[in-house]
Amino acid sequence: MVQFCLGKKIQRRFSILRRCILRAWNQILMCSLGKPIQYHMLPHRLTVPTPVATIVPTSGSVSSSPTSSPPPPPMCVSHHDHKDSDLVALKISLLGDCQIGKTSFLAKYVGNEKEEKGMLKGGMNMMDKTLMVKGARISYNLWEVDGDEGSRGQIPVACKDSVAILIMFDLTSRVTLNGVIRWYQEARKWNQNAIPIIIGTKFDDFIQLPIDLQWAIASQARAYAKAVNATLFFSSATYNINVNKIFKFITAKLFDLPWTPERNLTVGEPIIDF
Repeated sequence: MVQFCLGKKIQRRFSILRRCILRAWNQILMCSLGKPIQYHMLPHRLTVPTPVATIVPTSGSVSSSPTSSPPPPPMCVSHHDHKDSDLVALKISLLGDCQIGKTSFLAKYVGNEKEEKGMLKGGMNMMDKTLMVKGARISYNLWEVDGDEGSRGQIPVACKDSVAILIMFDLTSRVTLNGVIRWYQEARKWNQNAIPIIIGTKFDDFIQLPIDLQWAIASQARAYAKAVNATLFFSSATYNINVNKIFKFITAKLFDLPWTPERNLTVGEPIIDF
């Protein structure tokens, strides 16, 4: 026991001596460098925004040759004094046939209940929504192509630089569902990197259909989504079903955040498949 205690005292004194030597060595290094090294705290990672802050909805037409395209989203956000230094711009395109609820879908998300469309000569509608997230601003630039034959020439403009492309169809119309693959192929000609999402609209009308028809439409939609490796959502603008969740999903994918929606394959409920 005496030898053990003596050994512990020697070890403790040696440890104290070692720390003193290291502290002196660090002081010598700092003096030789002339000025201390400064470390800067990295900005916090963005969290998935919840639409509870400043919302700036705008609506207006865009010409077939816009003067500039919205910049692609940066992978990080810097916090500086300049008013636009914390702005992350995300361009999102919406494609699909006419009269399937695209504009109502946008109005529900943006908060524009007055339906100020601005569907003019260009065949496109654009709405913006800006969210404040812990001092950083995320601006969603939402580009909707009308869907008729005359507006198909706007697909290249709408899809260029988009981070996500939403292919939409009416859940109560098999014709619009059959056009999903065609819209997807057209979009991919101009953008190979955007996140593909297939959205079935008017879920509140869909659940009034016979259950066997619901099952057939859901099966076909899931097959199409799997074929193009896209996530599938059933939604309703009227009852705000999965509208906000879709944009939350997009943001999580873009910024590699640990959030995914819960998968739901039950016919008669708003399906989410991925």
